[in-house]
Parts: sequence; structure tokens; C-alpha cells
Amino acid sequence: MDWHNYNPPDDARRILKACPSIIIASSINELVNMACGGLGSNYTEVTYDIPDHGTVLEATVSRVRNGVAANYPEPYMRRRDPDCLVIADNKPTDKPTFRERYGEDFQAVRQATFEWLQDQPLVMFAFTSGPEGMGSTALCIAPANAGFFALALALLQGIIPADELPPDFHPASIIYVAPTFRYTHFAGKQVVVHNRMDDLHEMFSYNLYPGPSAKKGVYGMLITQGEREGWVTAHCSAVRVVTPYDNTVVIMH
Repeated sequence: MDWHNYNPPDDARRILKACPSIIIASSINELVNMACGGLGSNYTEVTYDIPDHGTVLEATVSRVRNGVAANYPEPYMRRRDPDCLVIADNKPTDKPTFRERYGEDFQAVRQATFEWLQDQPLVMFAFTSGPEGMGSTALCIAPANAGFFALALALLQGIIPADELPPDFHPASIIYVAPTFRYTHFAGKQVVVHNRMDDLHEMFSYNLYPGPSAKKGVYGMLITQGEREGWVTAHCSAVRVVTPYDNTVVIMH
């Protein structure tokens, strides 16, 4: 399917027009093969050439008996940094803002992110953040060699096959993935930036660990949507217990 059918926002449209290649993913199996380096490949290394750092190995990905295994050589990347989230916009928030933390407006980094993505082979897919019928339509745009990140996002949030894309599809949120910025702009730290525009929620994932973005980041998108529409976003574990007396108790924790 042509990426134009996804009705991307203008900035994403410019990226997709300029990038050397774009794969539109439609299934988990397709992303599994991408994650492992292609059909028939069982192992790949996710590397990037970064100024002043040389070739950096971000992750190794292996096809295993029950799916895909990704390993981060850097121990810091094996868990979510609890201080990774910053807010780029001026809307009300109790979270740290980009300007407060870095002393400058986010727009320059945002534009640099778009320019970097324009030079990369990319993967894109559509999904729904949250439950179908309640969550928002969303897109993910990531480097093609970071297929394991796209796979993790699709496993967590689902994926809309290209042939099932509604004709009136318009993304209300979008995830841009640019892992090299962890080195070039953020001193090696995990950073996830939320930019809540009036008609679009942008999220910039500057690392390849899915926890801060594919999981917690999408949760932040849902919190924003819930505040706007007047409902509460639950983030919990749940269990249903049936007692010997046939009483049913559901516990949310």
C-alpha cells in the first residue's frame, strides 16, 4: 500500500518523500523477519555510525525458538530510566519540560530529528493506542534496522494490516524513533519527548528500549487523550478470583 493512504502529518510526509526507502509493515511475522535481519536470517546487529563515536552497537537480535531475543550490550539500556520523560510543549504538566532540563526550546532538536530520519531506510506501520474503539489512531516511523523495536511496539499495541486500513484513517498520534540522538544530543541517556499539539500527539523516542516509549510513552498518550475526553486511563495488573462460594472478585493493582 502507498504510504499516502496513511494520511501522515506534513512533517512525516516530508520524511517519507525524502527517505531512501520505506517498508510498510502489516503483520507481526513481517516484523519478526525484519527484526532478525530479513527472511532466512537468524541474527543481526543493530549498529549506527555516529560522529565522534564511530560505529556503535545498540543491540543484537536473534531468532529463537519462541520468537525474538534482543540484547543490549550496554547494561544501562536493559531497564527504563525513570527520568527519561520530558515535555516539549507549553500545555499544563507536572512533568519536567525540555526547556527546564536542557535550557532550550525543543524545535531545533525536533527539526534535526526529521532531517536524520529523511536519510534513513525506514519502517512504518499503523496501530491503535489503547483499546479499539476508544484509543487513538497512531503511526510509528523508525529506522528499518530497528525492526525489533517496531516488533515490540506491535506486540504491545497491535498493528493494523495495510489492507485493513480504514479509508478515513488519520493519525492522532505518531512515534518517531531516532536512537542516535542518545549520543549526539543527550549524553548517552534514554530520552523520550512528548509534544502535545492541538491536533497531534508527537512522541520522540531517542533510544531503542521499548519501555519508555512503546509501553510507558503510549500510556502517556492515552493519559492525554483521557484528560481531553473525560475518562481515566488505567495502568495496572488485574486478576479475577472465583471463591469456593462462586463469588467473583476482580482486583486491580
